[in-house]
Amino acid sequence: MSLHPSIAELRRRFPSHFVWGAATSAFQIEGAARADGKGPSIWDEFCRSPGAIADGSNGDVACDHYHRLESDLDLIAELGVNAYRFSISWPRVQPAGSGAVNEAGLAFYNRLVDGLLERNIQPYATLYHWDLPAELQHRGGGWLSRDTAERFADYARIVAERLGDRVVSFATHNEPWVTAVLGHERGIFAPGVKDRRVAYQVSHHVLVSHSLAMAAIRSTRSRAAVGIVLNMSPVYPATDSDLDAAHAKLEDGRLVRWYMDAIFKGRYPADILDHLGAHAPQVRPGDAALIAEPLDFLGVNYYHPTVSSSLISASPASSGASVTDMGWEVAPHGLGELLLRLNRDYRLPPVFITENGAAYQDQVIGDRVEDEARRQYIESHLIAVADAIQRGVDVRGYFVWSLMDNFEWAEGFSKRFGIVHVDYATLRRTLKSSALWYQSLLRPTA
Repeated sequence: MSLHPSIAELRRRFPSHFVWGAATSAFQIEGAARADGKGPSIWDEFCRSPGAIADGSNGDVACDHYHRLESDLDLIAELGVNAYRFSISWPRVQPAGSGAVNEAGLAFYNRLVDGLLERNIQPYATLYHWDLPAELQHRGGGWLSRDTAERFADYARIVAERLGDRVVSFATHNEPWVTAVLGHERGIFAPGVKDRRVAYQVSHHVLVSHSLAMAAIRSTRSRAAVGIVLNMSPVYPATDSDLDAAHAKLEDGRLVRWYMDAIFKGRYPADILDHLGAHAPQVRPGDAALIAEPLDFLGVNYYHPTVSSSLISASPASSGASVTDMGWEVAPHGLGELLLRLNRDYRLPPVFITENGAAYQDQVIGDRVEDEARRQYIESHLIAVADAIQRGVDVRGYFVWSLMDNFEWAEGFSKRFGIVHVDYATLRRTLKSSALWYQSLLRPTA
């Protein structure tokens, strides 16, 4: 296999039934923050905290996907993907996080799902991509309260009863590590809490809610596959020192093993519990077995490896490595190593690469948008996925992140991950050169 295969060669390395997709999340693209009965989310509120968002922006309009649904569906179809991963906004469906259902909100997702199916695109839904109803945060501390896990299961049942006859797949959560650590330990994401004890209690309640939601979905007539999406990466010590090796093992424990061991082995890793000490979560009898309920699939989000050092000032990337506009190291081999390691250490269900992509500063030249670095990033990571499949990992699909440029959380609109360019002044969409390449990969000429 050459280092730079032709499009036809690359496509032939994937099974004929492989799922090819693009992914987005509700808060990042929908806008319509107060339209048709939608309630506020913790991200709506976090965006109004001074200094929280790099460019001072918010998600009130975002890409205005809510009002441009039909044309965006046509855009997705134009790419040639056979699947689209999107998230459902809990406060759009259930404005207070409990109680009354907002029929207008559910109607939007009904139109989205039907519109995808009309275009022969499989709907892959995520129930939670970080936009918790603000009312739940105010009432009981959000995910710090176990009651939120129960409310999440109620919401999951509502959605499954309405959409589960047509949705191919439900992911309960997107990246619980981000919810817990970035939202409740480092405080750089909503709700902006900085407390390690809270963060790990949150991580436990999120995993409990995942299992309760899976049971709720399975109690309906839905035939959709049910699973969870985890962000993971291999963790490399910055040097060959014993200190850095120990630090890397702890970091791997917090990022990968904390979630994977709980889900697939029915326990949290002992070394991390010891490390947390008094910050370890309170776990009720029966929780471990609950969290370890079998998944139909595992979603893996991968962007870059983690370089771990005992020195706070250490570089986040390997020396001399190419980095993206986020400062993240470009390392496709990391994805391959991660997949092989997970396959070795756990009894995995079918795996989907549910997010993979990169932020770059694109070149807008007239009506063209050139992003060769992103195209190379996607191609190199697809080669890594193909290699992992060849070596026995059951990877069933790949979703590029992201369909279009959007609100990039704490970075606002300053970072662009899309394969489709969005002019934020006019909201005009333009396929970038990476999208045209992806399109040609998915629609190979005879």
